[in-house]
Amino acid sequence: MENAPAAGENIAVLRKSRGLGQAKLARAMGISLSYLSKIELGQRPVTPPIAASAAKALRVTTARIYGQPFATPIEEDAHLNELRLAVRRHTLPSEDTPPLDQLAEDLRTAAQLRADTKYLELLRILPRVLGQATATAMDAGGDAVAWGQVADLYGCAYAVAHRLGQPDLADMIVSRQAWAAQQTWNPTAEAATAWNLAGTFQSAGQYDEGLAIVERAISQYEAAGGNGPEHVVTLGSLHLRGVVLASRNRDEHATDDHLRHAKRLAGKLGERSDFLRHNLTFGAGNTALYELAAHIELDRPDRAVQMSEPLMEHPPAGLAASRLGRLCIDGARAALAVHDLGGAERWLNRGFEIAPQMTEVHPMSREVLRVLFVMHQRSRPDLLAMAKRSGLTS
Repeated sequence: MENAPAAGENIAVLRKSRGLGQAKLARAMGISLSYLSKIELGQRPVTPPIAASAAKALRVTTARIYGQPFATPIEEDAHLNELRLAVRRHTLPSEDTPPLDQLAEDLRTAAQLRADTKYLELLRILPRVLGQATATAMDAGGDAVAWGQVADLYGCAYAVAHRLGQPDLADMIVSRQAWAAQQTWNPTAEAATAWNLAGTFQSAGQYDEGLAIVERAISQYEAAGGNGPEHVVTLGSLHLRGVVLASRNRDEHATDDHLRHAKRLAGKLGERSDFLRHNLTFGAGNTALYELAAHIELDRPDRAVQMSEPLMEHPPAGLAASRLGRLCIDGARAALAVHDLGGAERWLNRGFEIAPQMTEVHPMSREVLRVLFVMHQRSRPDLLAMAKRSGLTS
């Protein structure tokens, strides 16, 4: 019935192709034999730490475990190829320098599309706007603002490549973002680049290395000095990236340390809505979402459910669809972990309402959907509709 292999199926196929028994692979992954069996049968989701341990044991990438890139209705190869070409010719933009007011409007549009998780619409304009912004920055010499705009656009491009399951393209984009940030001394642009660079290690399941990048970036950004909302948003966002990496690495001490710093910084912003700067969102609301996700990664689903239930009725004010969509996915993960299948389905339905393109392709929303199917939920119309939208069934 399903069109695309599940992550558990991919693990089973790779294991068998290497002549490994389940017991040997389970030992290499650090999990029980029964847990691996349930993963391969689709009765348990392949979480990011599980995907990382399987990838290491089977000597493949985490993208291979999840079956990325997904063959979904929203993937458009032609536009992805145009973006690849624009990224490849980063020093040779073919576009002319546009009027500054037009460029400013295009930059605002790109940032809003990213925040709204409208990845296809963003993908269609990125090659042109990226080329125009680069041409403008080159004409402006070492102007910090112009090169900071180029770095921000590469941040948007990273979001598209990451969400559409294109890890190689995401890696190349981050290197271009670093190049743009280094054209002039711009600590905030460099810190935002480090945030995305750590994200590439996070996606690859290399949590130790990602943490090292975050901690180095925090030290460098603090040494550069600064104050005001932009400084707090950037530094707080780095700590939130640290929360994810540390929790997936099962390092409770580092998780708590980064979370404590994030809460302290969020307190400086007061009770207002979260701030968005350089494609980074930070404040008390987003910090709560990261804390919820950390409880899931650290096998505390009861605490995650306790946090998520009031957030479903009253989500943090001011958060973009990109963050609320992730809340829905993590809410579904928490509900599934405590065997609340109906709750998991409700969270996913909300995710498809708020951030459909993200929910269609996010590996964990797909994993929750697969497990719900296996757990005798196939006859539920809403679940079937979501599975069809994600390309999991015809």
